[in-house]
Amino acid sequence: MKKLVLSVFVLSSLLFAESATQTCKKCHPVIVDEFENSMHRNSTIYSDAIHKAVWDKHPLKAKDEYTCAKCHTPNAKNEEDAKEGITCVSCHTIKDVEVHANVNKNVYSKDAKTFYSEEPGREGEKVVYKKESSWFGMNTSSVGSPYHDIDYTNEKFYNAQMCMGCHSHRKNSNEFMVCETSKEGAKSKEENCITCHMPKVDGTATTIRQTQKHSFHGFAGTRKNPQMLSKHVEIDFKKSSGGFEITIDNKAPHDLMLHPLRVVELRVNLLKDKKATPLKTHSFARVIGNEEGPSMPWLANKVVVDTMLKANEKKSIKYDAALLSGDKIEVQLGYFVVNPKALKKLNLEENEEAQKFTVLKQQHFTVE
Repeated sequence: MKKLVLSVFVLSSLLFAESATQTCKKCHPVIVDEFENSMHRNSTIYSDAIHKAVWDKHPLKAKDEYTCAKCHTPNAKNEEDAKEGITCVSCHTIKDVEVHANVNKNVYSKDAKTFYSEEPGREGEKVVYKKESSWFGMNTSSVGSPYHDIDYTNEKFYNAQMCMGCHSHRKNSNEFMVCETSKEGAKSKEENCITCHMPKVDGTATTIRQTQKHSFHGFAGTRKNPQMLSKHVEIDFKKSSGGFEITIDNKAPHDLMLHPLRVVELRVNLLKDKKATPLKTHSFARVIGNEEGPSMPWLANKVVVDTMLKANEKKSIKYDAALLSGDKIEVQLGYFVVNPKALKKLNLEENEEAQKFTVLKQQHFTVE
């Protein structure tokens, strides 16, 4: 027990004497630069105005019981720690995930000096830092990282099960499922949450050992780097008698948007003789609430409206506009991170990000 406490103290002193991410940057500068701008790093009420707006409405705020902490600030012991949000240590020490009905729970390693990671071809390795010498000590080299050991054997880092502690599902006190991610996205080693939201990009993962690529640590999503997710949605055009159809194909293994605040819009313009005519906008959303209508997540007990594109679903929208050869169709599929109808209730009417319509995919079609 004394040995465990000592090891935790030593690592904590090492990683938290300065900003945790700044310590990691010494060996992982490319990854940390990506991470600093991510929603994981900016997951707190101190850096995310939208999260804070929801928390400000929560009845537990008056009791100072921040129940979001287990995922949004998992390492926090005080306010300064909380400002760090989710850190490198938060994710890389997840040993297992306990499955529960209301919300899952991360199980963290008791070996505070060992970090879990994945690298195809090294699934059976554990790298312990050591120095090696040859030629009677004239040549010296080191193996591994001087800051931590690396365990490549945790299969949950290969199939994305390690994400399911925070990103699986959430039920409220009414036993209502506020949000849920399909578990199908965390089974395969070839395609899963990590391969989509942390795709391989150019650049070395570490300065200690050069690699050609690394897993993107900016975490592609609706709030950051959505362009990386656009390849998982396809848009098609088909002319029909008296009009045309636009088909949206959601290739993701989960709803196109999972958060109940999100709203997706399909915007179509008909271009004739260089004049653009906007056609009817179609919205897709999963709105939760109760008998009184849409509500905050903790008050919800039912789904009020659900038109959101489901996992691997295709939806075709018909338009009556008559087309001539040479006409052009401009299609935009985008979203609001906060439903415009909820802006006033959340006091986010002046928040630029909350008001912004983000284009996920845009295409042009020419009528033959």
